Amino acid sequence: MNQLLRKYGVLIDRTDWTVTCTCEKDGHKCSNTIDGSNNTFWASCDHDSPSITVDLGRPAYHVSAVVMLPPQLDGQEGLFLHHKVFLSENNHNWGEPVAYGLWPREPKEKLSTFEPKPARYVRLVAESQAWVGISELNVYATPYAIPPDPTRGIWGPTIDFPIVPVAGATEASGMIILWSSWAPDLYFSSPGGQTATSQWHPFQHTVSKRTISDTHHDMFCPGISVDGTGMLLVTGGNDAEETSLYNITSGKWDTGPKMHFRRGYQSSVTLSDGRVFTIGGSWNGGSVTPKDGEIYDPIARTWAKLPGARVDPMLTDDMEGRWRSDNHGWLFGWKNLSIFQAGPSIAMHWYYVTDGGNVTDAGPRLHDQDSMSGNAVMFDAVAGKILTFGGAPDYEMSYATNHAHIITIGDPGTIPKVEVAGQNGGGMHSARAFGTSVILPDGTVFITGGQGYSLAFNEQNTMLTPELYFPHNNTFVQLQTNNIIRVYHSWSLLLPDATVLNGGGGLCGNCSANHYDAQVFTPPYLLTSSGQPRTRPEILTISRETATIGDEIFIRTRPKIGSASLVRLGGATHTVNTDQRRVPLLLKRVTRTEYGFTIPNDSGIVTPGYWMLFVMDAEGVPSVAKVIFISARILIY
Repeated sequence: MNQLLRKYGVLIDRTDWTVTCTCEKDGHKCSNTIDGSNNTFWASCDHDSPSITVDLGRPAYHVSAVVMLPPQLDGQEGLFLHHKVFLSENNHNWGEPVAYGLWPREPKEKLSTFEPKPARYVRLVAESQAWVGISELNVYATPYAIPPDPTRGIWGPTIDFPIVPVAGATEASGMIILWSSWAPDLYFSSPGGQTATSQWHPFQHTVSKRTISDTHHDMFCPGISVDGTGMLLVTGGNDAEETSLYNITSGKWDTGPKMHFRRGYQSSVTLSDGRVFTIGGSWNGGSVTPKDGEIYDPIARTWAKLPGARVDPMLTDDMEGRWRSDNHGWLFGWKNLSIFQAGPSIAMHWYYVTDGGNVTDAGPRLHDQDSMSGNAVMFDAVAGKILTFGGAPDYEMSYATNHAHIITIGDPGTIPKVEVAGQNGGGMHSARAFGTSVILPDGTVFITGGQGYSLAFNEQNTMLTPELYFPHNNTFVQLQTNNIIRVYHSWSLLLPDATVLNGGGGLCGNCSANHYDAQVFTPPYLLTSSGQPRTRPEILTISRETATIGDEIFIRTRPKIGSASLVRLGGATHTVNTDQRRVPLLLKRVTRTEYGFTIPNDSGIVTPGYWMLFVMDAEGVPSVAKVIFISARILIY
């Protein structure tokens, strides 16, 4: 814990502190929280939302973290679970919480970290509990504050989870499902058969926990795809041949069929007919036999081998060999049941799933190098445009690159156009391995986290300043620096309100790299220059919430709008999110605030599944999304 906290600040001396609690039980005074003894504790009375407020004794602290030790009792009495953390400079104006969520149900130290803010007063509130206790309470501060600049976005709040989330997906309801492994904070020594999960409700600001054992699947390091029926397909990982299915509308897990190959660290991708293709994954299940492709049919719920879809052409030249070199493929489902593999190997390929599968060469990614744990995102599916960036030649102990490219794909089997991205071919501002990215509704690409030298569970040479790629002028722009490191096992997801959830990292047991949290990043397009929320357009009505490619949809908005786009729901882990892609829409104005658009009539562009519909005003400010389901005309050939 101490090593972790040194990254977020220094311990504030408690000499001048005054603590005030809502109520205390006899023999368990509020002052016990700062008496230096783990054998004493404050116990609140039995009433809703007990809290403790700390006066730090003087102003000008840049508070960055709160650490709380629960009572060291034999049972689980008095544990702080659901909580909120507030800061104030004057003990009157508290504002919104800087952190909230659900801590693990165990009598260990609890930590909340957040962006440093000037404060003299710190308040910790328990939610929906009878009584809580605190044995020791500490607060950390940084010697600096990151100057706010809303033109570069805003970080916060922090959401605390009872697990170290290393994988996640967006549900059709807008809630987020996250998971770790068989244990909340550990992936190795797995007995198999279960996964610790957590669910976040961004609109109600609530967090819950659930252990999934009915699918008998430890879902650490899986392939993740939303299939053509809208089910989240989670494959392999620690239980390397298993498949689990998650209904992202009902929240129910179900057991799927076993794969033919045992896989971990593989990628999977949804095809134009709604089936799911997977390849690679020698991190688990052995690396002697090539992990060639196979395909999942969501109607029949069966897997079929594709011996012609050979994995060997897409291997990187990793110094550790095949168990690393077939990991985390950059896969894109495309037209006529084809798959484009953009990386991480410098050699690109087309894969096919008919007649037992096939693979053909698509040329090199210009003068790039193998880019393991880099990113690839399809920011304009209509034009077939993909942005690739970052990564390193080897999975570990390898220097990352800032290289970036624009790949434009056309008909399956053709050699794509590859161009260097960034002004004057300069790529990103920072070299990143283990970074993550999200396509935003306006077509820009948000990039965050990562490190300059790839080393799992290591937090040196980290990148704390995110970037935004603007396709219209081929430029990377630096955004607001944050305070929480996100490297190996981190992830990012686009939220329906057009903000970004960025979290995770670690999952290494009793180590300093564990991050039980995530942060919300608000992009500049939602903020005025003074940091106030910009007025957003609204989708008031939509003619249908289920549609087929080629269908026309009508919407009524407030006020009038300038553009619209579809962004696909999906899941992310280990730098991979093959589900996310953006489809810009051609609007037809019907009345002043009524518009129509036609969904592109190609399920290689609009992959079957759930999509977020965003509208933007003339200045590019996005609405909150409406989630719609789009199917292919013929599901499963």
